[in-house]
Amino acid sequence: MTASPMTAPTPAPTLTVHTERGPLALPTGSTLADAVEALLTGSPTDATQVATAVNGSFVARHARSAHPLHDGDTVLCFSPITGG
Repeated sequence: MTASPMTAPTPAPTLTVHTERGPLALPTGSTLADAVEALLTGSPTDATQVATAVNGSFVARHARSAHPLHDGDTVLCFSPITGG
C-alpha cells in the first residue's frame, strides 16, 4: 500500500484593491464595507466619518455593503467636504 502525497490546503481566493495606504488583499466576494472596515481597523476614525469612492465614483454609505469589489479596483476613503 502506498501513501498518497500530502497536499497543502488551497489558500482562499483573494482579490487585491489599491488604496491610499497601498495594496489591500481581501477575500474574493468582499464588498466596499469590508474594505472600509479593514482600512479603518486601529484608527480612531469611524466608517460613518468617511466618504468613499471606487474607481473614482462616489459610493454612498448605505450602498457600501452592496457594492462588490473586483481585483484591481481603486478604493478611496476620505473626509467629506462640508461648509457653508
